[in-house]
Amino acid sequence: MHILKNSSIVITPEQCTAQEFIQKKIELLTDEVEPFFAVDLEDVCNKHIRWITSMPRVAPHYAVKCNDDTNVIKLLANLGACFDCASKGEIKKVMDLGVSADRIIYANPCKQSSYVRYAKEVGVDTMTFDNEQELMKIKQIYPNAKLVLRLVTDDSNAVCRFSMKFGADMNTARRLLERAQEIDMEIIGVSFHCGSGQMTSKAFVDAIQNARVIMNYGQKLGFNMKLLDIGGGFPGNSGTEEYFAEIAVAVNRALDEHFPTEENVRIIAEPGRYYVASAYSLATNVIASREMVDPESGETKYMYYINDGVYGSFNCVLYDHYVPEPCFLPQNESNEKFTSSIWGPTCDGLDCIHTSIQMPKLNIEDWVLWKDMGAYTISAAVQFNGLPFGKPIYFMSKQFWDQVKQAFETPARKARNDNHFIRLNSTDCSNEVDDDELPWIPEDLSEEALVTIQ
Repeated sequence: MHILKNSSIVITPEQCTAQEFIQKKIELLTDEVEPFFAVDLEDVCNKHIRWITSMPRVAPHYAVKCNDDTNVIKLLANLGACFDCASKGEIKKVMDLGVSADRIIYANPCKQSSYVRYAKEVGVDTMTFDNEQELMKIKQIYPNAKLVLRLVTDDSNAVCRFSMKFGADMNTARRLLERAQEIDMEIIGVSFHCGSGQMTSKAFVDAIQNARVIMNYGQKLGFNMKLLDIGGGFPGNSGTEEYFAEIAVAVNRALDEHFPTEENVRIIAEPGRYYVASAYSLATNVIASREMVDPESGETKYMYYINDGVYGSFNCVLYDHYVPEPCFLPQNESNEKFTSSIWGPTCDGLDCIHTSIQMPKLNIEDWVLWKDMGAYTISAAVQFNGLPFGKPIYFMSKQFWDQVKQAFETPARKARNDNHFIRLNSTDCSNEVDDDELPWIPEDLSEEALVTIQ
């Protein structure tokens, strides 16, 4: 393997799996047993290729809130993707990496006034709304904004529902268009979000049909309705390729029916977990264990404590309703299973990842792997009890690196410059972590920066 000096980007001679990479990384460890993510950037690239191949009419705007990893943003920007930002901080982060304002949609329907002013200052003019109060706020602060009206959807089959918080129903949407006409605001299109982790393609089809109705009404009022935003909710975990293909077929068919290409309507989406879920695998270490005997059944049960938990990388258990499945290194695999529970490292009793699961017996300092950990993990993690959460270590094959290295060569913004690398602070990473826990991002990623790990 090769690693870039002062960085956490590892270049492998051949393509390898996350488990193979983690196994090699563990073999190289000495006393370091902190949790870490193995990030397969090639997987992110493959997802982008699959997207533009499966839905060529739909321009992806990556949802930064899902995972605001700087290197993911750099890679996607280099691949030509655009971005969905939900705050001043996200807009600033993306634009500081060289992304132009016209590649950003400010897709938060309810925005802080000062953030609207910031969007105006930096030229991000496309933004969503779903109520009259928001419309009037934008009118006062940013009268030249290009507005996208967000509709409510049936997201009853989604893992995380948004309809109870955002979206205008059909009658309200008509009234909002009429009000926007009265105050001379520009409405350029319609958006919707079928919920994060949507489980049925029918939700997208129905929402596209409703969007057509509202856009027709807007055109009758004189608006140039030229944008349709079909939101996010697309699956991204390993093994969901067929399901994504099913959604893509249904979306393409609905778009061709309701928004034929000759109308020249620009169609975008806001995929988040689709791009990053399967690219991140988390490696955690067993730091303590307890053996207990059930007084009623006499069954021996085990409690395992690992060095990351629900306040860190596993916050997806609480916030994203995710049920992570542990994987074990070959030396820990066994046909004999025991009833076990898995706990995080903090002093909080809520810090539980699994209350009951059948798994082989583990020892202290054994490693446990967790796949599909890229969505809504790092972006919401904190250092509760002063405990670190997983730090990303990126890996890719030499062949892939040769194709994308320009994405990482020169950052658009200079931070503290010291010996050809820059330090990103907690604001840059959108994590509440100490600076000494953050990775070094190299400024010069030339071939000369490659060194060999023996």
